[in-house]
Amino acid sequence: MPVEASELPKTIGPREYGRCRSGTISGVALLARRLEAAMPARIVGMIGVTPPKQGSTLLVIEGEISPRFVVEFAQAHEAAGFDMALVGYSSSSAEGFLVALHAAAQTARMSYLIAHRPGFIAPTLFARKVATFDQLTGGRLALHIITGKTDAEQEGDGDFTPKPERYQRAQEYLHLMKRTWAAEKPFDFDGRFYRVRGAHSDVRPLQKPHPLLMFGGASEGALAMGAAECDVFAIYAEPRATTTERIAAFRARAATHNRTIGFNMSVRPIIAATEGAAWDKANRILAGMTGKLGWARQENLRAPVDNAGRRQFAFAQEKEVHDERLWMGITKATGALGNTSCLVGTAEQVADAILRYYELGVASFLIRGFDPVADTIEFGRELIPRIKVGAMEIDKQTSAGLANAS
Repeated sequence: MPVEASELPKTIGPREYGRCRSGTISGVALLARRLEAAMPARIVGMIGVTPPKQGSTLLVIEGEISPRFVVEFAQAHEAAGFDMALVGYSSSSAEGFLVALHAAAQTARMSYLIAHRPGFIAPTLFARKVATFDQLTGGRLALHIITGKTDAEQEGDGDFTPKPERYQRAQEYLHLMKRTWAAEKPFDFDGRFYRVRGAHSDVRPLQKPHPLLMFGGASEGALAMGAAECDVFAIYAEPRATTTERIAAFRARAATHNRTIGFNMSVRPIIAATEGAAWDKANRILAGMTGKLGWARQENLRAPVDNAGRRQFAFAQEKEVHDERLWMGITKATGALGNTSCLVGTAEQVADAILRYYELGVASFLIRGFDPVADTIEFGRELIPRIKVGAMEIDKQTSAGLANAS
């Protein structure tokens, strides 16, 4: 039976958590909203600029822009309880900062994770651009630093720098950007890629010390850049055993810079009322992966184009299902084009699987489906509340264990 807001407990205990997980509290979404500010798990979605044309949509980055759809899609994410929405980037897509600013003007709470490729804008100018956006939106900005999946992507915008060098350039770019935010007086900088004299910014980010910097990648260059300059390492969902190893290895790398790094995991939930229905749904989605995938420069490829994709594709070739429900069918069919690893099951089963990663140290989850708008709404109703309440319960139990140990 539904519960009223006045009936929701002020604190979450094991009893309430169990009732939420079992589905006997249909007011679990309201419960999650009340506790949203205190929730430890960050839930990230992704908005596109044009309405999807099919129910098996892989990517939502490119296409002609519909200003109305941008707003409606962002508002659907906010209403569903997403904390943040990614705005993607390709060498032909709409400009992400303007898309995000348009959406932010019509939403109140949700932040925007804007994909950015260093190298096309001077880092000092970009520092002012980011600070301005952060001030205008009340601190609702984060950055996802990318260097371009392929050389062809970069060449479309006139950058012919080899990828290993692009990572080195990005590391210097981020260093100079952060120095611009921090410096109280004009400064000079002489680096390998950038040189400035009397650099200064009148505007500083609202968020301190600066907006969140996320990055992804599996190459040595990506890992070196991220460990030195970024805050969150974004990875695709993979088996828990290798995830554990990967987290430990990158924490050790970051520690050499005296830094502590967080982790974000990207995964495609496929949920239904029963586990069997969820697998039927997964197979229908796979069967629908016959048209355009949504990335113009990669449409004719069905093989990985970067190190992160090759890592995912290797898991897909090893077996179709890892752990209990990590399904790699889409990964194999598309050549690991972007975020393609899926968790399949009921909402409770998928939430439990996500929380297993939370226990490993992943505190941020980028989730999106293959029917973008409908899945956004369904995740808000069935999945996000379970993840948020479950993460809070895990933290409570961890804190209690530490208190008892001391």
